[in-house]
Amino acid sequence: MAKQDYYEILGVSKSATPAEIKKAYRKMAIKYHPDKNPDDKTAEEKFKLCAEAYEVLSDDNKKARYDQFGHAAFEGGQGGHGGFGGGGMNMDDIFSQFGDIFGGAFGGGFGGGGHRQARVKGSNLRIRVKLTLEEIANGVEKKVKVRRKVQAKGVTYKTCTTCNGSGQQMRVTNTILGRMQTATTCSTCHGAGEILNNKPNGTDAQGMIINEETVSINIPQGVTEGVQLKVGGKGNEAPGKNSIPGDLLVLIEEVQHETLKREGSNIHYDLYINYSEAVLGSSKEVDTVSGKVKIKIEPGTQSGKILRLKGKGLPSIEHYGTGDFLIHINVWTPQVVSKEQKQFFEKMMEDENFSPNPQKNDKSFFEKVKDMFS
Repeated sequence: MAKQDYYEILGVSKSATPAEIKKAYRKMAIKYHPDKNPDDKTAEEKFKLCAEAYEVLSDDNKKARYDQFGHAAFEGGQGGHGGFGGGGMNMDDIFSQFGDIFGGAFGGGFGGGGHRQARVKGSNLRIRVKLTLEEIANGVEKKVKVRRKVQAKGVTYKTCTTCNGSGQQMRVTNTILGRMQTATTCSTCHGAGEILNNKPNGTDAQGMIINEETVSINIPQGVTEGVQLKVGGKGNEAPGKNSIPGDLLVLIEEVQHETLKREGSNIHYDLYINYSEAVLGSSKEVDTVSGKVKIKIEPGTQSGKILRLKGKGLPSIEHYGTGDFLIHINVWTPQVVSKEQKQFFEKMMEDENFSPNPQKNDKSFFEKVKDMFS
């Protein structure tokens, strides 16, 4: 089922300002907040969708990618919500990132009042994946090996005694305006609220080890060079039982094809034919990204003619249709000829039928190219 548009979810237009987006999200989030709708699964899902939409539209970079590619900009190896990389969403994710958006409306967070510590997120991993034109045309599942930090078996954590599990330390300073209280990240647990309790052998100082895993990445049709996909939750883990893993960021690289050249969603191919084929006509079999296609060369075909196979190019990543396959006809001139062949062509030089005779309505190469893209 098609995913709902993020702008529609928040009820704003594409020209909405950051302040308008934030205001719309706060309104929707308060409406569907779990504390206001206990045991209402429908409201909880709408609450998550609002958070997902805001996570993308409140970030200038993500918003620009979404405006250009839609939901496909965030599709990766998982099948879940695009804004959170497909790794699934939970309330901790939402409140750890957007808790301040609710102000004092719910006394401090989901499930009751009081201070809520921020969840520590592991670092992201980045890899490059090379794709052929055929893989780009059809979409592909790639399995890659990733070395990522994970919590070792047997590692345990305990509440940080410095911050008592809050992840923050309160400092009181005297100023000319009076005593001021500020919160800073705990210097002992670095905001996690937990410290290492049992460290298994062979782990680092935080109880982590390097583990190699095979990750499946579902790459959609029509991706382009430089597009970055995200696989949620497949980056490095962070220490602590309440931590969340980072993401795996996948940068797309396009392998240059031997005979085909890509231009957006269109594909160009140079077909060389000999004089006899140009004069008498012929049929040729051409390899496209979707399979072999038989084309007809009409008698009297001129070098520079462009044949257009509609819909035989690449699909658009935005699902706006499929490009075309453009065949550029080139008449091959032999560089070495036999004595008999030379005599034949010397004779043809005197034949009026072999003299160039372009028609007034014949278009130049540049005019033909212009027509194709107008």
